[in-house]
Amino acid sequence: MAGLALSQTPTQPPVETVERLDPALDQLVDPSAQIERVATGFLWTEGPVWTHSGFLLFAAIRANSIMEWHPGGEPKVFLHPSGYQGPPDLFKGREPGSDGMTVDSKGRLTVAGHAQRDVWRLESLDPKAQVTILADTYQGKRLNSPNDLVYKSDGSLYFTDPPYGLETQNDQDPKKELKVNGVYLLPGARDQKPGAPPDRAKLRLLIDDLPRPNGICFSPDEKILYVNDTQKRLWMRYDVQPDGSIANGKVLLDASTVRGRGGPDGMKVDRLGNIYSAGAGGVWIISPEGKHLGTLHIPEQVGNVGWGDADGKGLYVTASTSVYRVRVKVGGVTP
Repeated sequence: MAGLALSQTPTQPPVETVERLDPALDQLVDPSAQIERVATGFLWTEGPVWTHSGFLLFAAIRANSIMEWHPGGEPKVFLHPSGYQGPPDLFKGREPGSDGMTVDSKGRLTVAGHAQRDVWRLESLDPKAQVTILADTYQGKRLNSPNDLVYKSDGSLYFTDPPYGLETQNDQDPKKELKVNGVYLLPGARDQKPGAPPDRAKLRLLIDDLPRPNGICFSPDEKILYVNDTQKRLWMRYDVQPDGSIANGKVLLDASTVRGRGGPDGMKVDRLGNIYSAGAGGVWIISPEGKHLGTLHIPEQVGNVGWGDADGKGLYVTASTSVYRVRVKVGGVTP
């Protein structure tokens, strides 16, 4: 272990933060880089997304809020409630808020509603803007709790739907209507008219054999869709077909024997196709060939990651109570 240093406060002891498993990691993370904690004081942060206006949004799931953070400033509430909309005392689960987020090519925020059990879009970066529901049911049954999502450049939207936003977070939850925890494709999501109801007949189930699908992202050329599974502790790859469907599902990396705090969760790719994903012990960096190059050891359990800053080389990491930033060499393309 060597390399990154955690930015310290007087009460923080030094922490070794990089586990280097392959020399290729040196081309991605500078040994002099630091891990910086930019926001703290929450219970389970998720869904970091850098907006076209140059600031970060992230979910504070247990507070049922989306937070806004500008570089050099303090986080503030952007939207509350962000997920479950009923009386707070009627929701008995641990995670009433929204989860993963992205923006489309027009800069509009798209949100995995999690405890709201849908996918929705905010028509401008104004918390009072019009909300458009993009997906809420499949074949007449309510979605479980959409978790993470990604746009394809043609405007199609892909998302995962495990049960973590339900009150019991399991398959026996009395409110769970679908037998599967699926991965879905919504063609033409970007072009749905503001305020129009979901075109429910268009929603397509792509994957039905993963017990807990979670993080999702594309390779830079969009020829491969990556999906990880928290329960099986593995990362999958699928060939993307011309019509947006997928084929040839294969295990990219199996971490089922690895123990440690956390597991496969939110993930993104850099411009060279390397995957940065929540994993046991922090952020796993995985080559396109499925080799574990190294781990950024974050001091808390990691939920998700996202690219930010003007050059896309800021890796924002959402964790148990805090949001961290690591400056890297390659970076990714912000949505």
